[in-house]
Amino acid sequence: MAGRYGNDQLGLALLLLYLVMSLLLPGGRLRWLALIPFFFFWYRFLSRDLLRRSAENQAFLQWCEPFRQLLSRKRAQHADRTHRYYTCPGCRQTLRVPRGRGKIQITCPKCGRTITKRT
Repeated sequence: MAGRYGNDQLGLALLLLYLVMSLLLPGGRLRWLALIPFFFFWYRFLSRDLLRRSAENQAFLQWCEPFRQLLSRKRAQHADRTHRYYTCPGCRQTLRVPRGRGKIQITCPKCGRTITKRT
C-alpha cells in the first residue's frame, strides 16, 4: 500500500476511542456511533493526502501536549518519595518540601505567602 498515510498517534487515539465506545455504549442504535471513529481511522489510514493527514496529527499532538505534561509531572512527583508537593493558594506555584519533617511552615518563593502543612 505504497503512497498511503498509514498509522500515527491520532489514528491510535481514534482506535482507542472506538474500542471504549463499543464497550460502553449499549447495543442497538447507539452502537452505530462507535463506528464513526473507526471509519475516520480507516479514511486517514488509507488516505493519499499526506500533508493534510500530517497537519491533522500535528494539531492533535499540540492539543494533547498540556495533558501529557501534566501526566508526566504527576508521575515524577509520585516517584519522588523523599519530597512532598504542595500548591500555594495565593499564586498556584508548586512547592517541594522534604517528607517526614512533621508540621512545618512553607514560604512561597514567588509571592511570599506562608503556609503551615504536615509532611
